[in-house]
Amino acid sequence: MSEIMESSRRQNLDLQLQTFGPFFRITAKGLETQRELGRAEGVIRVWYPCKILHLDSIRLQRETLGMEKSIFGIGLFIGAVAIRHGYDSGCKKTELLAINDTDLYHLKLVRFYKRIGFRVVHEVTGSSLGDLGHIIKEHHLLEVKSNST
Repeated sequence: MSEIMESSRRQNLDLQLQTFGPFFRITAKGLETQRELGRAEGVIRVWYPCKILHLDSIRLQRETLGMEKSIFGIGLFIGAVAIRHGYDSGCKKTELLAINDTDLYHLKLVRFYKRIGFRVVHEVTGSSLGDLGHIIKEHHLLEVKSNST
C-alpha cells in the first residue's frame, strides 16, 4: 500500500483510505489545492467460501477532465488502493459495478475493466424476473468480477 501512496504523491495526489467495520471509502485530493478529485466506496463482504471486495462506486469530479492526468489515471490510483485494501483484508474475489448511465460511457468502462483483467459475469437488462433483485439491491446494469485481487 505504501508504494501506491508514494506513487500517487509523485502525481500530486493525496489518497486516503477510511474504514468503518467492513465499509471503506477512498478519497483522492489534489496535494496543492486539497480539493477532492475523486472518491470510491465499498464493502468487504464475508461470503462463503471467501471474502469479497465489493466496490460500489468510483466517482471523479468533472475538473479531472481538464487535468494533465487522464481521468483513468486518478481512477487507477483509487482502484489500486481499493484492490490492495481487499487483498490486505483477505479477499479472494473482487466485484465491480459498471452502471449504464450512458451507452458511450458504459461501453468505455466495461472495455477498461476488461483491459485490466476483469470479466463480465452478469448483465442486468431488466427483462427478467431474476434481474429484479439486482436492480433493487444495487441499481446496476453490469457486474464485473475477477478471481484475483
